[in-house]
Amino acid sequence: MRFSEDIGIDLGTATFLIYTKSRGLVLQEPSVIAMARDTKEVMAVGEEAYRMLGRTPGNIVAVRPIKDGVIADDALTEKMISMFLRKVNGGRKFLNIFSPQLMVGIPSGVTEVEKRAVLRAAHNSGARRAYLIEEPLAAAIGAGLQIAEPIGNMVVDIGGGSSDVAVISLGGIVVSESLRVAGNEFDESIMRYVRRKENLMIGDRTAEAIKVKIGAAMVVNKSDVLTAEVRGRDLINGLPKTIKLNTEDIVEALQEPIVKIVEGVKRVLENTPPELVSDIIDRGIVITGGGGLLRNFDELLRQATGIPVAVAENATQCVAIGTGQALEMIPVLRHALVSSDTYLKR
Repeated sequence: MRFSEDIGIDLGTATFLIYTKSRGLVLQEPSVIAMARDTKEVMAVGEEAYRMLGRTPGNIVAVRPIKDGVIADDALTEKMISMFLRKVNGGRKFLNIFSPQLMVGIPSGVTEVEKRAVLRAAHNSGARRAYLIEEPLAAAIGAGLQIAEPIGNMVVDIGGGSSDVAVISLGGIVVSESLRVAGNEFDESIMRYVRRKENLMIGDRTAEAIKVKIGAAMVVNKSDVLTAEVRGRDLINGLPKTIKLNTEDIVEALQEPIVKIVEGVKRVLENTPPELVSDIIDRGIVITGGGGLLRNFDELLRQATGIPVAVAENATQCVAIGTGQALEMIPVLRHALVSSDTYLKR
């Protein structure tokens, strides 16, 4: 890897993405690491570790070291970042001056302690310098919005662990709110619904598959209603059992987390200066993140706010692309970024 090839990272709860200017998106794998319970030796990372979730023997544990969009385990996150960086660098460590600058996307509501943990993990993984950028700002850049202009842009970024709602103007965030409700909460709501209504225990991977296959935020017409078979363990007799669910069941299951996100969007709009609200009405709201791909979520948000809503073309990759492109915009974004050079010396 050349000296100048700096790296943008979307440190997602569900998915870890790496973007470079010359090669584009070079890595998109689950944010999962598997290790030996006794020795703490890392056995696998990414896709290979994800396949182990819920299927490991007693001496191996597969975990997500990032929870709700922030670092839950510093040491494991540092190892995960290092291993992914080594993977995109042909299996080699970064050395001295050849180490890259990193731009890492973080949720807009993280604390000072959480910021320091992310910067330390990025710096210790071999980076020459690390910057933090708030995810909705990175998502707006990745979605192609003109964030440097004195015009209001509204982004709703729904990831795996957190949802960020922000109004952006002149290269910075004017109003924002970060909610610890996103794709993983959708999965947990489906699991709870199936357990309560059908007395059936299913895992989070099964819940995610149901969400993708037949899930929706609302039913607009009859063609939206799909059906799927679901397998799990009967809570009454402990035996395997298969049931059928349809889209209307999933709409009911997801009602609570979706209402929380919609209410968050309304609160941000209420706190936005009138001139910027006028811009947003003209330009619409842009949805990014994998959670935003839930069928008909854009239509639900349009009905709730009365504002046009569009899903970004590369919704799942917007933050990663935006972090990479932000490395070329540091002078414009300098007031919105946090740098390891100053932050870690405090």
